[in-house]
Amino acid sequence: MLKLLKDFKKDFYMTKRRNEAGNVLFLILIAVALFAALSYAVTQSSRSGAGGTDGESALVNSATVTQYPASVRTAIVRMIINGTTIDQMNFDPPSQFSSTCDAAPAACVFHTSGGGATRVTAPPDVMASATQGQWIFAANYQINQIGTSGAAATNTDVIAFLPGISQGICSRLNEELGITFVAADDGDSDGIPDAEASTIPDEDDEKNSVSAAGLTIAAAGANNTLDGVFAGQPFGCADFNDTNNAADDSDLAYYHVLVER
Repeated sequence: MLKLLKDFKKDFYMTKRRNEAGNVLFLILIAVALFAALSYAVTQSSRSGAGGTDGESALVNSATVTQYPASVRTAIVRMIINGTTIDQMNFDPPSQFSSTCDAAPAACVFHTSGGGATRVTAPPDVMASATQGQWIFAANYQINQIGTSGAAATNTDVIAFLPGISQGICSRLNEELGITFVAADDGDSDGIPDAEASTIPDEDDEKNSVSAAGLTIAAAGANNTLDGVFAGQPFGCADFNDTNNAADDSDLAYYHVLVER
């Protein structure tokens, strides 16, 4: 009887070990299959992803362009809440603080005692010139159907412009922002719709120079009024000279409304 029990115990453990070995082998086979599937997926991804690098870079760069003026807008809203009016605001860079902002820092958007925003340049990757781009902050333009529209200074919006942006980034921005247009809106066939405004924003439009106490708000004529597909659009990328050569990006500018008026 004792021998029978020993033989039964021996057979039980041998059977158990064979089952365990089978389970381990099954798990190993699953792991091998999963690793093979993963390797295949990575290989296919590397093959197909090579052509998508430019698109991914454009997406990252376009996000950089849109995020910066949004942060400046936040600073402006905080200043308005604290009692600073639009015509009091100063957009001078830190290099000009000694002439303007040090005396009245609370009104300065880029001063730590004012809006606390950071004044930066745009990265070369988003510019047609492949050099750092300068943001322009102006109050002598208006977007039709944003705020009020008219020929008076009270109708102009406070807008951040990035002139000289590259055509590829400009096109990607409009795509991401859902701005669509037809061929009739693109006179030089560069893929960027006409701003309906013909004055390209530059440093002269940034009215808060060292000679001004604050932001000078000027009336916007037809040449400074964005319309057409950009009517009612608080941000977008526009062609400010739609008769220009399609290969010339100097007339392209991204805009972002900071204060609707």
